[in-house]
Order: sequence, then C-alpha cells, then structure tokens
Amino acid sequence: MKVQQFLDHHGIARNPFAEEDAQTDPVFKEHCIESTYHPTWDKIYGDPAEPSTSIIFGEKGSGKTAMRLQLARHLAHYNDRHPGRRLFVVHYDDFNPFLDRFRDRLRGRNRQPERVLALWKLWDHMDAILSLAVTGLVDRVLEVKQPSAAVLCDFSPSDIDQLDRNQARDLLLLAACYDQSTADTFKGRWHRLRRRLKYSTWQSYWQLAIGWSATALILLVVLIVWANGGQAWLPPWWVYPILLAIGWGPWIVQVWKNFWLARGVLRRMRVGIHETNPLRQVLMQFLPAELSGQPLPNKDSTDDRYELLLKLQGVLQTLGQSGMIVLVDRLDEPHLVNGSAELMKAFLWPMLDNKFLKHPGLGLKLMLPIELTRFIEREERDFYQRARLDKQNMVPAFEWSGEALYDVATARVKACAVPGKAPKLTDLFEPAVTQARMIDAFRTLRVPRRLFKFLYRLIAAHSNAHTDQAPSWQISASLFESTLALSLRDQDAFDRGVGAG
Repeated sequence: MKVQQFLDHHGIARNPFAEEDAQTDPVFKEHCIESTYHPTWDKIYGDPAEPSTSIIFGEKGSGKTAMRLQLARHLAHYNDRHPGRRLFVVHYDDFNPFLDRFRDRLRGRNRQPERVLALWKLWDHMDAILSLAVTGLVDRVLEVKQPSAAVLCDFSPSDIDQLDRNQARDLLLLAACYDQSTADTFKGRWHRLRRRLKYSTWQSYWQLAIGWSATALILLVVLIVWANGGQAWLPPWWVYPILLAIGWGPWIVQVWKNFWLARGVLRRMRVGIHETNPLRQVLMQFLPAELSGQPLPNKDSTDDRYELLLKLQGVLQTLGQSGMIVLVDRLDEPHLVNGSAELMKAFLWPMLDNKFLKHPGLGLKLMLPIELTRFIEREERDFYQRARLDKQNMVPAFEWSGEALYDVATARVKACAVPGKAPKLTDLFEPAVTQARMIDAFRTLRVPRRLFKFLYRLIAAHSNAHTDQAPSWQISASLFESTLALSLRDQDAFDRGVGAG
C-alpha cells in the first residue's frame, strides 16, 4: 500500500510529517506559522512597541528555527498594522561569510578554529550585524531588484527625502564602512546612494582645484614668458617642482590622511570585503570638517560601534523604523564551529554583554543550543554581572510537553486536509491507541523534529506492511509500540553522540 493511498483515505492531501527543517517546511510556513505556538511564545515575542532581548536554550529539533521564522512573520504583520512605528529586522544566522573573512586576516597558528574564535570579540559581532543591516538598508534605498533577504525593512521613497544632510552623511559613512553588496562596484554603488540622497560633494574638491589651478597658472606664465622671448627671466628647473608641491600640498595631505584612515578601518573592521584605495577615494568625498570627530570602526573597541549603531538607528527613525530586532540562530552550524559546544561558547560569549543586550531601541532574540547551559552554570560572578541574564527574558529550556506535541501534530494534520475534510490524528490509529497513550509517547520524544520522524516512520511502516489489494486504514497498537521503541533507541544514540537522531 502506498503512503499517499493511506493519507487520501483519511482526507489528507500530503504527508504532514515529511519535513524536518522549518526553513524548508511548506506545511509550517503556509499554515502552522500563524496558528501553532510554543507555550513560551509571549515571553519570547514580547511587545514589539518596546523591543526587548530574549535568550532561548533548546536542543536540536526543538523548534528554535521555527520560532525565528515565526517571529519574523509576526513582526512583518506588526509592521503592516503600524506603518508609523515599524521595526527593522535583521536575521543574524549565517556566520560563515563573516568568520571566513575574519580568518583570512589571520596568519599561522591563529587560523586554527579554536584560536580564530578566541580572537573574535563583541565588536566583531557588532560589525557583522551592522554589515547585514546597512547592506539591506542600502539595497532598499536604491530599490535593487533582489534586496538582501537578511533584512526586513519597508519604507516609502518619500521617507528618504526626509533625511537631512547630517543623516545623509551618516548613512553614506555607514555604507562606506559596512555595505558588503557585490551586485555592483563599491564606488559605483556608493555614488548611486549619494545621488539618491541628494548629497552634494563638490566642496570636497577644493584641494584638487587648488592643485590643478596652480599647475595651470605655472604653465600659463611659462608659456607667456617663453612666447615673448623672456627665457632668461624663467627660474631654474628645480623651482617648478617646489611650486607644484605647494599647489598640490593640501590635496596630498588629505590623500595621506584618508589613506591611513581607510587602512585603519579595514584593519579593525575584520569582517568586511573592502579594499584600501576604493575606501580612501570614497572618504575623499567628505570635507575634513564632516569627518572630524565622526565615529569610525578603526579602533579595537566597542565605543565607536555603539555610536555607529546609534547613527543607524537615527536614520531608521526618520525612515519610520522605531526599533531594531536582531534574530540570532544556527549558532552550531558554521564550519569553524562544527557543532562543538566549546567553540560555540567561544563565539557567543562576547555577545553576552548587558550593555549590548539592553541597548536602547534594540532587541536581540537569541536561539541557542541547549549544550551552552552547562557552561553558564559553571561561570563565576564576573560573567553574571556582565551578562545580567536575569534581565534578558531567558528561557533556560525550550521544552515541549506531550500535550503540546499532540497539538502540533493535530494542527499539521488539519493543515494538510483536503478541502471539505476534517481529519483527526486519532483517525489514523486503532482504538487501542488512545489519545492519552499518544500524549505519553510523544512526551518521551521531547521535540517536534523527533515526533515528525516517528510519525513519518510509523506511517511508512504501516503502508509497507499492507498491499494495495488488502489495505488497512488504521495503524495497529503493536506497530505503534515497536516503532516508538526504535525511535527511542535512535534518540538515545543521538543523545550519546553516536547517531543521527
């Protein structure tokens, strides 16, 4: 008997339990994302009008990625309902590009994963988040065809015209440091942004104008004297380089300053892809007075990053974005981490800083592996004083009760129903498999992913045990128990690190 034949009999259009990853799960994205919630949803979601930080620890398959996608969907709905107080959402879940760029700047033994992650600091996390945010924002200002999917942001073109010159300068400086788009050349994209912001830079060419004017004046004087036969009045040859140096001096000084400024930015902003000379040419577009005192990521400290974050928030405020949410997930997936709890700790711990987690107008939603809780339990007083986890809406264990898992399975069955049908999960089983027995069994499976694997295996095993000519439309209690035993054995192997789960 075919699996779909069994499902069709019960009015189910497709297998509700075929997918195990929320990112590629159409049943979750199309139906359950709007109706199925974990009991801690309210604590994690909070009040979007006042962005806040939440920290969730959960084992693999518990639904952390599903929670991130759910948060993003509900924040999008919130933005639709509150056009004057929208939230700017950043998905900080793909760490490989930033870690690869960071590692490329290291040499020798420092390129080993444990040393790379030991050198990673809080300002590197802030640079990575600013890179995602600024790249996504610039994409939308320029109205590119395929804007960055790491950012959720919406505003009208008229909002951009509300930016004053100082805010336009701030956005251009942020783009110079943090715009990581490869869809266009760095300078070409920056100049497109400058024109869109109507930010004139002609005054920044005064040193260049002095240099060319001095060169033209010297040539003109020489030609006039030469044409009138006054060669004897011309000064010695070595005078001309001195005069040219005086004329070009201001421009040369500015090039030198901006070269070292660009070099300093690229040395300290260790997750970027820019090169020194293009960045120096962009910095030349600003008047010295406009750059003087402005924060730039050219120091090994968080102070300038906080100021840059405030500048980004100021720009977003004018664009109708009242707050910023950063969704952190998939911490165990970077190839340098490779699932190691010790390496995850080294990578994450710099971010657990109360000043950052409680930054005004910023809310971080951290979906973290359960393995990290044992490190937190071993920490000393200094860590707790710095992280202040008691203020971060922490969920120490993203757990599911048997009843909650039963509700999840029931919701998925309903979501996959043929129009006009109302199948129930209990319809798939013989009367001996009661709802109470299912709830007890689901409780032992602990997380949705293992539940889906169990039910998928159970349906497949039942279908394989019967022919098309002699089908059976209900799963027996004996098959339920034997398949559950196999699933629990696999689960135990996974917990011991010797199985796929």
